[in-house]
Amino acid sequence: MTRTQANAVMLTVAVIWGLAFVPQAWGMADMGPMAFTGLRFALGALVVAPLAWREHRQAAASEAASPQQNLPGGLWLWTSALGVLIFAGAGMQQMGLLSTSVTNAGFLTGLYVPLVPILGWWFFKRAPHPVVWPAALGCLLGTWLLAGAKQVEIATGDWWVIASCIPWALHITLVGWVAERWNAPYRLACVQFAMCSVLGLAATWWLEPLSWAAIQAAAGAIAYTGLISVGVGYTAQVVAQRHTHPADAAIILSSEAVFAALFGALLMGDRLSLIGMAGCTLILVCIVAAQWVPLVWRRGASV
Repeated sequence: MTRTQANAVMLTVAVIWGLAFVPQAWGMADMGPMAFTGLRFALGALVVAPLAWREHRQAAASEAASPQQNLPGGLWLWTSALGVLIFAGAGMQQMGLLSTSVTNAGFLTGLYVPLVPILGWWFFKRAPHPVVWPAALGCLLGTWLLAGAKQVEIATGDWWVIASCIPWALHITLVGWVAERWNAPYRLACVQFAMCSVLGLAATWWLEPLSWAAIQAAAGAIAYTGLISVGVGYTAQVVAQRHTHPADAAIILSSEAVFAALFGALLMGDRLSLIGMAGCTLILVCIVAAQWVPLVWRRGASV
């Protein structure tokens, strides 16, 4: 897979995740955030499990070398850590949505975008192309415009959403690094989904009531977010991030805010203001610039 193809896959993931905001809003009407997170990631793990098993058998048949030698601390440490990061990000974001507005949540979630190049530079000493920095800030500004360019008042729910940006940024930064060293994207996806599900359901047992009636009422929302958003979206993210830079991935994935607005208009009757349309345009311009400028720069340098 080329870097351009990987970025195209990332854009498809952003569409999937943008649409997921609608069933996530519906599902939260029937159950708590931990239950919803645990159940949808359990379904996602089941979707990927056959592919992970096939991948495992092919690796065993070819007597592939153990990947653990390339991962300090061991394979299961890193795959489990990625699962913990997904659970922390998804769980805190869902907690925040209980007591904050969509406007605030949409803006504050975008804070992970500029965090990713900073973390990538810090952990791996890989400085992104200079255009990534203004593009990341432009995506953040675009998300604010998309939210209505209103003053953000920090409430309890807002702090939950702000906190979720840290594990999201860490996950985007680390998942490509792990996937490069373990040539088993489906097993990696399945393990991290299963870990997230176990943590979510354990938290549900401890903190939240859950009934069969609630599961039936939220079945449609769980089905989409589990089968498509987790099973397809997060797995495609793992596969694609083996072939692209984490900063590129963060900027492209930030376009989910644009698609969330579009699907909100189509399915929930939401309407974008002129300021919101300006935000969509700014985000898309930043995405194109982040991909086009380095390509032209490399071609010019090779002449």
